[in-house]
Amino acid sequence: MIWHVIGLMSGTSLDGLDICFVRFVKGYSWSFEIIKAETVLYSDTLHHQLNHAIDLPAEQLLGLHSEYGFFLGKTVKNFIEKHKLKNIDLIASHGHTVYHQPQKKFTLQIGDGRAIKLETGIPVVYDFRSQDVLMGGNGAPLVPIGDELLFPEYDACLNLGGFSNISLQSEGKRIAFDIAPVNIVLNKLAQHLNKDFDENGNLARNGNINEGLLSALNSLPFYHQPHPKSLGIEWCNENIFPRLENVDSLDALATFTEHAAQQIAEVINKNRLKNVLVTGGGTYNQYLIEKISSKTQAEIMIPEKEIIDFKEALIFALMGVLRINNSINVLSSATGSPYDHSSGIIA
Repeated sequence: MIWHVIGLMSGTSLDGLDICFVRFVKGYSWSFEIIKAETVLYSDTLHHQLNHAIDLPAEQLLGLHSEYGFFLGKTVKNFIEKHKLKNIDLIASHGHTVYHQPQKKFTLQIGDGRAIKLETGIPVVYDFRSQDVLMGGNGAPLVPIGDELLFPEYDACLNLGGFSNISLQSEGKRIAFDIAPVNIVLNKLAQHLNKDFDENGNLARNGNINEGLLSALNSLPFYHQPHPKSLGIEWCNENIFPRLENVDSLDALATFTEHAAQQIAEVINKNRLKNVLVTGGGTYNQYLIEKISSKTQAEIMIPEKEIIDFKEALIFALMGVLRINNSINVLSSATGSPYDHSSGIIA
């Protein structure tokens, strides 16, 4: 079987909308080819709206849910026309996370999939997380199904995005969990120094590690909880940002980079991993990669650029195919829900 699918991903670090057009082939195993992929940067207005969506009253948030859905639809339509794409079977859209509180049984990814369908005329699968949360799972991480089917040659897949998360085989099951915040904190600290992000980790490299802050960060209860577990912006607002307020921004960057590297390396070492595929925007932070590498014996594998940049959009495209075929696309061993299931609303 062959499918041609567009996957859409908007990460918590708000660096733009990732669009990935993929050909999937299902034989004895799954294979894929990324045919076209690009990141569409958000306008200043939309960036601000998404960044502050968590503060909006209900009526305005519902308006943004619809507005952002039409934006996604128009953007995909332009992508299809620009690259003269034909015979697209499906669009799979993650949406943009505003709330993620699985302990209260809700999560919200805005960007109404029905608006995407209306703009493009192509079937859409969206809202992949809510069903798992309603079942009592974390609704995250979801990418382990793609790691298992598309990247089986690696001991683990590590994503360095707004948050770092990892998926790996353990006792015959695929487990996955969030490790620590990464770009959601580093980008905010870089913005205090009039940079959008800490390019190559050069800012952090010039800061000094604040041992008291590092110890406080490493002592946070989340890091000592068993998996499955996941993080959201609310957790950072409560546990991270207040601790960084009165620290020099360069030193805060150096300290938080060290903290993230320590937490990530600890997970790699604890699970005795031999090779780890690393993707996501944080892969370009050379200082962070150096820090992780120095703390572990595992081989840190950096793939080609389009896998680094578009792996999550690629996997949501696969999740869409699995959903349309009513196949399992969420692993309970990763999210903590009672059983594996097929999740996503079909428009």
